[in-house]
Amino acid sequence: MTGGRAVLLLPLLLVASALFAQIHASDPLFHESFDEGFEGSWIVSGKEEYSGVWKHEKSDGHEDYGLLVSEPARKYAIVKELDSPVTLKDGTVVLQFEVRLQNGLECGGAYLKYIRPQEAGWDAKEFDNDTPYTIMFGPDKCGSTNKVHFILKHKNPKTGKYVEHHLKSPPSVPYDKLSHVYTAILKPDNEVRILVDGEEKSKANFMSADDFEPALIPSKTIPDPDDKKPEDWDERAKIPDPDAVKPDDWDEDAPTEILDEEATKPEGWLDDEPEEVDDPEAAKPEDWDDEEDGEWEAPKIDNPKCEEAPGCGEWKRPMKQNPAYKGKWHAPLIDNPNYKGIWKPQEIPNPEYFELDKPDFDPIAATGIEIWTMQDGILFDNILIADDEKVAMSILEKTWKPKFVVEKEKQKAEEAAAAESEDLSEFQKKIFSVLYKIADIPFLEPYKIKIIVRTKNLCLLCSNGPVRSLKNDI
Repeated sequence: MTGGRAVLLLPLLLVASALFAQIHASDPLFHESFDEGFEGSWIVSGKEEYSGVWKHEKSDGHEDYGLLVSEPARKYAIVKELDSPVTLKDGTVVLQFEVRLQNGLECGGAYLKYIRPQEAGWDAKEFDNDTPYTIMFGPDKCGSTNKVHFILKHKNPKTGKYVEHHLKSPPSVPYDKLSHVYTAILKPDNEVRILVDGEEKSKANFMSADDFEPALIPSKTIPDPDDKKPEDWDERAKIPDPDAVKPDDWDEDAPTEILDEEATKPEGWLDDEPEEVDDPEAAKPEDWDDEEDGEWEAPKIDNPKCEEAPGCGEWKRPMKQNPAYKGKWHAPLIDNPNYKGIWKPQEIPNPEYFELDKPDFDPIAATGIEIWTMQDGILFDNILIADDEKVAMSILEKTWKPKFVVEKEKQKAEEAAAAESEDLSEFQKKIFSVLYKIADIPFLEPYKIKIIVRTKNLCLLCSNGPVRSLKNDI
């Protein structure tokens, strides 16, 4: 009986195990929705320089809460330690979060730092710019910088030093005030994909020197820093011909231009007429005081007699290019018999070179925001770490998409209203123009003020339907 029961229970256990695994796989490794307040779970940096105040606020136009940057021109730092570190070495890892730049972003960051495990005794209140991280990811915009950063800090196994490796071709930051979701998908085949609003914008390979700067794997050789160029090394490909002699008829002092002796004065040239004359229509101002202002002189104008003549005043022979001019003589160049090429130091083995099949990622032990920004109104929401793309996309569709659709429709309505308002403004200008002209008719002069006042009152009604319908008739 015992064996029979075990046989009957085995399929049930397998089904239950599969269901448990499926349910577990559908959960993110970390998800912060900010539905509740952040106090207690997120730790604000205690460093004095981070004076920016974080607030738990609703996204403009929504009932959904987020973490708000509430003041401009401040530094901000806040961090949350994970229940257990997330490893990046095995399987897929998805990093995702929402940001809404409610007041735009002219100069500042809106990125996240994924913090590696810290030394024993580390206090989250010490979180700052120097806190070591594994990945930095998200928007950054200021001056010529406009990118969605993806930076990996990787430890060189030879030297033990951490090096920042920047994605060479990051996407740009959307230029609007809508909610956007940023996703980085790290695959076990060394691929990383950057998505904005669920659409792939950049793809790279961690091990490719073409995709990261500097490359994750250093070059095998480097120029020898101790190698010196020999003193007799000649890098000149061409040299002046030492046997060349300046020709006897080469005049280095000959001018570039000489007088044109063949030129003749044009017929009709007015030798006795000045190029400028006193303005005959000018009159001395009535308040001109000769004792205080000096003797008054009429301003000069171009002599009208010179307009139809080839010229006025003293005629001077023009200059022309000197056919005998040769300039300073230089010996012609010939191939340098001692030329050895451009000197380069010898290549030596790179002491920092190492080989890896895939990055040796540090785990993620905390997620933090450490930024400096000139804008307030930056709202973070739905910070997510998952090991399944479908989980991340499902949360994106559930949390971000509905908000974005509403915001997009509102944006379209505002743009349409602005265009209509501009169109209406042109209509108002037409009304003013017509009625002002009517008011200027001489026999209506006594009623001019009343006409103008009523014109203004009429244009105040231009937002009403009946008046709008007149636009096409004018």
